[in-house]
Amino acid sequence: MITGINHLTAIANDPEATLNFYENLLGLKVGYRPDLGFDGAWLYAGDTAVLHLCFDRPVPTPPGGVIDHMAFTTYGLKKVKSLFDEKGYPYKIKHQENGPWQLFCYDPSGAKIELNFVATESLD
Repeated sequence: MITGINHLTAIANDPEATLNFYENLLGLKVGYRPDLGFDGAWLYAGDTAVLHLCFDRPVPTPPGGVIDHMAFTTYGLKKVKSLFDEKGYPYKIKHQENGPWQLFCYDPSGAKIELNFVATESLD
């Protein structure tokens, strides 16, 4: 039986821009990746490789295929928003009534990303 999600795999058509996005805007870190016989990278949140990137094939049209988006639990709403503003990276923020803050954006290959922040965070 399934007990959780191990990782997500995404195709990236611009490795440099994609790694910059996930490392410098979202705070993931490139880490160990075994030799799998094709170019790619594994990105870690702490000790867990949560996102596997493939650089060896074209991004499908439309990006994402049947998957609509990737959602991550995160923290530091004010800091993340400032980083996006500083880099001029487009995003939308929503605040669910009595629920989380959400920041929506797209990675350089067109994958939709949802960042969830606890309701107690603030933009003030």
